Amino acid sequence: MNIEEGYTHLNKYLKEKFGERTLKICIDGGFTCPNRDGTCGYGGCIYCSEKGSGELINNSKSITGQVEDYFNSYKAKRANKFIVYFQNFTNTYDTIENLKKKYDSALIDDRIVGIAIGTRPDCINEDVAGLISSYADKYYVCVELGLQTSNNEIGKIINRGYTSEQFTEAVRILNKYNIDVVAHIMVGLPNESKEDVINTVDFLNKHKLQGVKIHCVYVVENTVLADMYKNGTYKALDVDDYIETLLDIITHLNPKFVIHRLTGDAPKNILIAPKWNVHKMWIVNEFEKRMVGRNLWQGMNFENIT
Repeated sequence: MNIEEGYTHLNKYLKEKFGERTLKICIDGGFTCPNRDGTCGYGGCIYCSEKGSGELINNSKSITGQVEDYFNSYKAKRANKFIVYFQNFTNTYDTIENLKKKYDSALIDDRIVGIAIGTRPDCINEDVAGLISSYADKYYVCVELGLQTSNNEIGKIINRGYTSEQFTEAVRILNKYNIDVVAHIMVGLPNESKEDVINTVDFLNKHKLQGVKIHCVYVVENTVLADMYKNGTYKALDVDDYIETLLDIITHLNPKFVIHRLTGDAPKNILIAPKWNVHKMWIVNEFEKRMVGRNLWQGMNFENIT
């Protein structure tokens, strides 16, 4: 844990693991999602844009082309080691043969030391886990699982399309194959109370995870949530409420979990609300200032649940 900041920082974790600064290369693998194509629903989650979570990724090129572009850009000069991150939509939602082709097509440079795969709990099974673990001999492997909330009723409201029980099963399978798991949670979901957020943290604490990503809910154009915001049935969090909720989350969270993200950021050109969302570094700095000023630290209110 970073004593000065009061929580376990991803950058510090990666530096200790790989011996130097290690960065992520975000990839759009051309996947879809089972609650977009009709398998379990249509339209995706209510906050999800047409491009998914990786709105900033240029997906006009192949997977290999995206990686090549990264290494030909100034970004590649900032580090010597990199993890390819399949970000957009559900990156285990395909045949095993196609998944392998897509993963392999990103691993084209000796500077790549790891592969991280974003997906949904209902798209993890033994075959998928077996494929991902097959890369572990040469690469660090990690799966990022969307949870958002442990409250299944809120899960229905956001059109998540899976249950928290399915999250638990997916983590069990990934643990079996010794694959690191990073859970995603969101703050500011419709009908969500502070108690719901803490219940979600307590739920995470019951699982064997490597890390957690925390996102604020943001409203972007052409989404169901945008319609809810415009007709007054959804109200975005203000920045102070978000930072105070972050403090509650971190102080209740297992101190062994690495914090991969404290807030998400939407592209300015499609962001409707909250407008403070674009000030990512200010949010992180203010959060850390309050942590230090109040003498708080990760896990100070954590109860070890066996």
